[in-house]
Amino acid sequence: MPDIKYIIEHSDEVKKSLGRKGYGAEKIDALVNQYKELNKLKTAVQAGAEEKNKLSAAIKSAPAEEKAAIIAKSKQIGEDMKEKQVELDKAQADYDLLMLGLPNMPSEDCPDGKDDSENVVIRKWSEPKKFDFTPRDHIELMDLNDWGEMERIARISGTRTYAIKNDLAKLELAMHMMVLDKLRDKGFTVITVPAISKEKPLYGQGYLPFSRDEIYYMPADDIYLSGTAELILNSMHADEILNENQLPILYAGFSPCFRREAGAAGKDTRGLVRVHQFMKTEQFVICKNDLAESEKWHQKLLQISEEILQDLEIPYQVLDICTGDMGAPKYRQYDLEAWVPSQNCYRETHSCSNITDWQARRTNLRYRENADGKVKFVHTLNNTGIATPRALVPFIENHQNADGTVNIPEKLQPYMGGKKIIGKNKN
Repeated sequence: MPDIKYIIEHSDEVKKSLGRKGYGAEKIDALVNQYKELNKLKTAVQAGAEEKNKLSAAIKSAPAEEKAAIIAKSKQIGEDMKEKQVELDKAQADYDLLMLGLPNMPSEDCPDGKDDSENVVIRKWSEPKKFDFTPRDHIELMDLNDWGEMERIARISGTRTYAIKNDLAKLELAMHMMVLDKLRDKGFTVITVPAISKEKPLYGQGYLPFSRDEIYYMPADDIYLSGTAELILNSMHADEILNENQLPILYAGFSPCFRREAGAAGKDTRGLVRVHQFMKTEQFVICKNDLAESEKWHQKLLQISEEILQDLEIPYQVLDICTGDMGAPKYRQYDLEAWVPSQNCYRETHSCSNITDWQARRTNLRYRENADGKVKFVHTLNNTGIATPRALVPFIENHQNADGTVNIPEKLQPYMGGKKIIGKNKN
């Protein structure tokens, strides 16, 4: 959410930049015009208040025969001010809505594109395994090894839900423990956070007003279900002014997550890829308002996720996300996609984003510089640590054996009680 003064002074630049995300120039003009109208109304209301105060002061010293006229004029100004205040409140609400709907300006280095077909592959790690047998998909492996209750749970909880059990359930928890230990060793504070939120943090994070149809809402309690720990972590320090010495703040947030998947009708309806409830460990960084600093952290977060997939020994590719595919809050975004043998393609497992100060402006999160005491908005970044059960899909498919058992990579074995293989009679 760029500063309005910057938008006015650099209108052409902002229009060009946001145009790369498909945001129309006419919306920038509407925002600027609304800001000007808002200021006119603020000036009018302030002038009315000053005039009313003068009249109130004048009543005390006015001759008796003039007091009635002064009182009547003051009363009329008061009535006019009530009307102006209503106009001002509406103008403020309209302006706030336009500002909250303003995307972040993308990096000049982002590839331009209309959708995910124009994302750019930066690099790949490890070649997909060539099986000497016909590999099973993850649903077949779950059925063979008694690792799930997909049909029974669908009758209870509906579609896009899951229940996994035995060693697959242990594997899910093992992945999170491995990732949390890695993040703790890298200086992150491990924190578990709620999966419910008031409405304001959703605007702060950027879910609203852009993705309302993806969010579960409980009207009786006026509470929303969170789609990521980032939502909670982004508002943890809202309205605070931190000291520069406190930065960077690194969180490894663990929480259940909920998404309606309203925009995924007909996609991945079977199995564990697109489900309404899942578990996620999220990396979240709060750092200084310095582009070089936040870009450095962006690369660090990406590196950590690559390490995670390498520890899990899953082939993957890194994508530079184009302007047409990145979300409204993003300045720069990388995705990691893991190889899924049954689909003969790569599928997303991690999304790594630099948000710069866009979220901080919405949550009013600032810090005071050591050198001159100047107060600035922080930069925020986020990246998946691991999200399950989605990550289980490429894991068990890539590590399967001809008999349906699944090998456990060395780095994960300590979290599986030392097991090197799971499946069939090894549960």
